[in-house]
Amino acid sequence: MTALLRYQGALLLRSQRWLAPLITYAAFVAVGIRPGDPVLDSLGFTAAGLVPATAWLVRICVGVEPDAARACTAAAAGPVRVHAAALLTASAAALVAGAAAAAVALLTGERAGAGPGAAALCSRPLVRRRGYAVLAGTLGSLLALVLAVSPARGAISALVTAGRSGTVPLPLTALAGALVLAAGAGTAASLAAARR
Repeated sequence: MTALLRYQGALLLRSQRWLAPLITYAAFVAVGIRPGDPVLDSLGFTAAGLVPATAWLVRICVGVEPDAARACTAAAAGPVRVHAAALLTASAAALVAGAAAAAVALLTGERAGAGPGAAALCSRPLVRRRGYAVLAGTLGSLLALVLAVSPARGAISALVTAGRSGTVPLPLTALAGALVLAAGAGTAASLAAARR
């Protein structure tokens, strides 16, 4: 799996398609976080922007490899492992971007009140057409931020509420829900890759 991760990482870096989502996310963070803002509000803002950026990165990672090259890689390592490596590569890129944004929020924020899946289902092999995949990823990101049952909304709401109240809760339920949803979506997409 390490070789597949290195391969997927090299594909992503060489394609330079990662620039658009990361520059957009960096601009979102730069515009939305001001020095002196409460740290927890800034962290909630960076988390909210990371949801669509992650969906965009997943779409890029699962589609960056040409079909013929993907068929060769799948024949050598298995389609499930190849797709899982693409999803893990996108997750790692999003984790690095989120960590950098969180560091900015922590370094510039006011600490007086202070005491990171569904995107895997919006790309190949499940949704082959680019336009439909982008639309599904965008709507999925929006729903993840708006629906009351969404773990992403729960975590962001907890950060914003903590910024106002001065107490920092640990949203373990939202984290567990997000991990279960991400693992389920990634597994479903990877298994679907084996069938196509």
